[in-house]
Amino acid sequence: MSTSHDVIAVAIKESLAQYFSDLDGEPPSALYDMVLGRMEKPLLIEILERVGGNQTQAAEMLGINRNTLRKKLQTYDLL
Repeated sequence: MSTSHDVIAVAIKESLAQYFSDLDGEPPSALYDMVLGRMEKPLLIEILERVGGNQTQAAEMLGINRNTLRKKLQTYDLL
C-alpha cells in the first residue's frame, strides 16, 4: 500500500526522468538547487493556503520554526 509520501516521491522521480530525457544527453548542473527551488515555493504557498495564512501553524506543519519560515517566505517574495 502506498502512502502520500510514496506518491510525492514517484511524482518527483517521474519529473526527473522527464527532465533527463529532455536534456538529450547534456549533463545537468545545479540539480539539487533547481529541484528544491521548484518544489519549495509551491509547497509554502499550499501550506499557507491550508492554514489561512497562519505562519505559526504553517511552520508547525512544515517542521520548521517561524523564523525559518519567514526567511523562506522572504526569499520567494511571499510576504
